[in-house]
Amino acid sequence: MNALRAAGFPEAEVRARAREGAARLFPPAASYGRELFGAGGHPPHGQEGPRGQDPADALDRTRLVPPAFMPRRLEKLIELAREPLHGDVDLTTVIGGFAAALPVYVSAFGSTEVASRDLGTAVGRQAARLGIPMVVGENIGPVNGTGRLDERAGRTLLGRIAAYGDALEGEGGGVAVQQSTEDADAEMWNLVYSDVSARPLLDSGRLAFELKVGQGAKPGLGGMTVIGEESAHRLEEQYAVERILDEGSGLALRCGTPGTFTDEILAHQVRLMRNNYPRAKVWVKLPPSRDVREAAATAWEAGAHAVTVDGAEGGSGWAPTAFLDSVGLPLGECLRRLAPRPGDCLLVSGRMWEGTRAAKALAAGAAAVGLGRAALLAVDEDGDAGLEHLVRALALELRLLVSAMGKYRVGELGPEDLWDPAAPERAPRSSAEPRAEGVPAH
Repeated sequence: MNALRAAGFPEAEVRARAREGAARLFPPAASYGRELFGAGGHPPHGQEGPRGQDPADALDRTRLVPPAFMPRRLEKLIELAREPLHGDVDLTTVIGGFAAALPVYVSAFGSTEVASRDLGTAVGRQAARLGIPMVVGENIGPVNGTGRLDERAGRTLLGRIAAYGDALEGEGGGVAVQQSTEDADAEMWNLVYSDVSARPLLDSGRLAFELKVGQGAKPGLGGMTVIGEESAHRLEEQYAVERILDEGSGLALRCGTPGTFTDEILAHQVRLMRNNYPRAKVWVKLPPSRDVREAAATAWEAGAHAVTVDGAEGGSGWAPTAFLDSVGLPLGECLRRLAPRPGDCLLVSGRMWEGTRAAKALAAGAAAVGLGRAALLAVDEDGDAGLEHLVRALALELRLLVSAMGKYRVGELGPEDLWDPAAPERAPRSSAEPRAEGVPAH
């Protein structure tokens, strides 16, 4: 067989599958808890554009373009009685019903080992001090425990929430507790809503529940968790557990069900959440699906306070490599298809870590951007202040960019501030200066 060759064919991958079987569909089991995965297809290191940007990415491809005439800057000058500076930009906003110091939130971390170490609680503490919301991801209760019997252990559901609540300062921030269909069977929302440790968040209006319909890294699939043999025996009667990973590793794959939704089911679920948990905000997490616009509109019309969307670039602790490379819409295309109306809160994530990409997403219609892998990397670098340093750098970049657009509230960013070289050429015209009737267009 060594003499057989297959020119122009992925021979090495076929041979690897012949050796390893189904385990080859996933990253090496030894990487679980040590690596974060997201959409592939980006240029090799050294070939990407400035700041690690991918020129093939629709959002990275756009440029922020300031105007020459800036009436809002003049208004700010008159208000301040001096020339305005970037430090005069107001970044405060509302994220899914929560006041926030800037248009940034921490995306959902689930029960994967990389997030369940002290990193998850460190992120929570720093996010609280920054006054930005945090999403507590699915599967934590069933896999790591609820925390009622373990008091406030950091890996548990209530432990993760308590770490955030204990560090809260000021009026900004909040916690959104994500629930998948399997978490619903375990009644995670009921537990949190009634538990005394979550009462300060509830009483201050800083608790939300997020219904997970899907996610960016593996749209159409449920959560996936690599577990040891002891956990596999404990969970296999209640959940789907498959022993298909590296032979001899002693690890198994717990596969969550993705849930089944139609527009009627989604609308009914949102209304049910609002009725059953009247003091909590309602968020809906959507995958980068081809009908993302219709799904978001359904959630908003049913009363959701926020819709969150990962692009296919969204990170994951574990996902089949086929999904990481080839499934789901990129964030730029999601933003193009989505059409939030005034009052609709759209939250997006996917390769967010700095102010430029964040500003582009905000100009394209998002109310805030989520930090996922970047937040974990930041606290891995500095468990005491890494996320705070990262977010403060992002905030400075945002102020510089918003000011350059001649605007002084982050919510004033809009599509007029973006230029896409791939879009058809057209002569832009200021909406504030409509063309007089009979005057030809240039």
